[in-house]
Amino acid sequence: MSVNGDKVSGERTNSDSDRPVRVYADGIYDLFHFGHARAIEQAKKSFPNTYLLVGCCNDEITNKFKGKTVMTESERYESLRHCKWVDEVIPDAPWVLTKEFLDKHKIDYVAHDALPYADASGAGNDVYEFVKSIGKFKETKRTEGISTSDIIMRIVKDYNQYVLRNLDRGYSREELGVSFVKEKRLRVNMRLKKLQEKVKEQQEKIQTVAKTAGMHHNEWVENADRWVAGFLEMFEEGCHKMGTAIRDGIQQRLLRQESEENRRMLQNGLTNGDDDDNDNEPISSDNEFGGEEKHNDDEDCLNVSNKVVEIVKK
Repeated sequence: MSVNGDKVSGERTNSDSDRPVRVYADGIYDLFHFGHARAIEQAKKSFPNTYLLVGCCNDEITNKFKGKTVMTESERYESLRHCKWVDEVIPDAPWVLTKEFLDKHKIDYVAHDALPYADASGAGNDVYEFVKSIGKFKETKRTEGISTSDIIMRIVKDYNQYVLRNLDRGYSREELGVSFVKEKRLRVNMRLKKLQEKVKEQQEKIQTVAKTAGMHHNEWVENADRWVAGFLEMFEEGCHKMGTAIRDGIQQRLLRQESEENRRMLQNGLTNGDDDDNDNEPISSDNEFGGEEKHNDDEDCLNVSNKVVEIVKK
């Protein structure tokens, strides 16, 4: 393809096939970020052997057509020089590319994303319209989620925090363009915010402790139930054994007393039989009376022992 008889297509001739392909990328590159670096990397890797030129517009033309930048033109140029993919930086780059500019720098291709870039200068609808028309445009892909405007928006959104951040680092309110009243209000608000954060932190700690205590409480209740049940079982068994031992002891004592009483009565009966021959009442009736009284005493002792056992069980 040719324009006004001059060859301007991206086709290479045999005479220059050994030289690197000269690819050009341009932009403002304010607050240079990884989105810029990725676009430049894509341009550098467009061909196996690429010489990448990167143009950057100066402050005057940028402020005129796009708006105020955060970094100065010299800072933006220097940022590009420290990018590993850049072979050459072209300062004071034009806003709209022309054939003369391409010829001057021997540019084979221009790399940029394919979206139309509005021409604020009024020269056309798309800054890259001419380059696309002559077949020298090399498309790159934008990196979503990052841009200079996004970074500025984050700063604006958290403006108060960044002002306090710099005040704490030694900057004066005059340097930051903040009034005396504004500074005091920001500091008070920041103290309140820190206090709220501490209160919230303490609340979370209390909730954690309460949750842990609740878990331990449930565990303690379960263990307590087991301990009480085990104690009652052991106590009941012990009471039963003690009651049995008391009853057996009482019975043995009663048996010994009964045996001793029978022995004494027997001895007394033999003696009285020899001396009291004129006694009208038979000895057998006394023995029966004594036996009945002794029998009643035995029953009373057994009843007492049984009551003792019942009381112990209760």
